[in-house]
Amino acid sequence: MIEKKIRLGNLFIFYGQLLTRKQQEILKLYYIHDLSLGEISENLGISRQAVYDTLKRTEKLLEEYEGKLGLLNKFLKTRCKINELLVNIDYLIEDIDKNFDRNYVLEKINDLKKMTLEILEESS
Repeated sequence: MIEKKIRLGNLFIFYGQLLTRKQQEILKLYYIHDLSLGEISENLGISRQAVYDTLKRTEKLLEEYEGKLGLLNKFLKTRCKINELLVNIDYLIEDIDKNFDRNYVLEKINDLKKMTLEILEESS
């Protein structure tokens, strides 16, 4: 359930502006403010079933947007590659501290540059 909340929260960040205000409001109340269906229906003056139906339709709609546009997936892949890049930079710093070999360092810097260019190419 927590993973679903995180995923829908992320989808909402990317695609929330494509939803109606009512859909945005219900999604925020349910997933961000953690209100129950009954509490939301009471606050908005609509039936519990209407809240449930709106949530399910909106969740499906967000997944459809992601299926077509893939912005969240692209973001997560880019983030993962940047983390990998940072780890490699840390390793290079450790290697420099242990044994400074100019050619080795230049080779590793070139590898990091290639990784950075790959990230930029995939992001555009």
